[in-house]
Amino acid sequence: MTSGTDDPRPVDQPATTAADRPGAIDAVPVRHPGRWVAIAVLAVLFAMFAHLVLTNKEFDWKFVFQAMNQSPVLEGLVKGTLLVTVLSMVLGVGGGVLLAVMRLSDNPILSGVAWLFTWFFRSVPRYILLFTMATLGILFKDGLSFGFPFDWKIIEWLGMSGDWRFLTLDANQVFTGIVAGVLGLGLSEAAYMAEIARAGIMSVDKGQLEAAEALGMNRGKAMRRVVLPQAMRVIVPPTGNETIAMLKDTSLLIAVPVTTELFYQLQSIGSVYYKTFPVAVAATLYYLAATSVLMVGQYFLERHFGKGFGTKAPRAARPAGAGGA
Repeated sequence: MTSGTDDPRPVDQPATTAADRPGAIDAVPVRHPGRWVAIAVLAVLFAMFAHLVLTNKEFDWKFVFQAMNQSPVLEGLVKGTLLVTVLSMVLGVGGGVLLAVMRLSDNPILSGVAWLFTWFFRSVPRYILLFTMATLGILFKDGLSFGFPFDWKIIEWLGMSGDWRFLTLDANQVFTGIVAGVLGLGLSEAAYMAEIARAGIMSVDKGQLEAAEALGMNRGKAMRRVVLPQAMRVIVPPTGNETIAMLKDTSLLIAVPVTTELFYQLQSIGSVYYKTFPVAVAATLYYLAATSVLMVGQYFLERHFGKGFGTKAPRAARPAGAGGA
């Protein structure tokens, strides 16, 4: 039996008084003395580093900034570092997506060729690959030609005549300088991007492709319109890391060699003035600045392609008249 009031308790149950309610919990925060020790150690190390940078004369900051502002160095930054990074990544990303599609193909020849390409270019170090790329001109002394690969005598033996080759290029111009650097770095990057793109494509549910094909899209259009946009959420983060790594790997262009490159030009200045360490500091500052810009761009790209993933659903609106104090 209950009373006629709003109190839902039975009549025979006494009301709860303030003395009957539990008091406030006097919680003692957990102490972490190890954190303060770590902070103190880090502060001492930072102070030691700052003192070294500011007081050690071997840094020679005046020479560092003078070397950074030289015209050949700035040209090397633009052409040999930034331009080669962009062109190599364009070649690498485009080739990587193509290789990933070939690798996932039901055709064993296409899949096998993609696997063989990936295996070879992932196995060879980039420095050796660039050095080899610069020496390929010796294989094409008569020029690099595209077309039927057989010698003209074999064509005559088959009862045919004429030269079945076209677009002959001077190999000594193709496999040298920035072109050789872009080819070497781009082909190597394509092998890595192939695995990244394959992982991204495989992360998309197969039902998405089947649904697109059911709507009348062919496989290529479904891949461009449906699968790849969803796969970008997985592809973008490692691609950003690969772009940053590519920017740093342009310093390997000395194997070609590419003279219009940032580190090559700084090394030349250092060897002339016997200032080896200051030019290393100058190169470090340039790479730090460039990679920081790329990291900011990577952050915004990841946020753009990650919309709708890993976010909390919006709270449902409270109905009018809902209880509340």
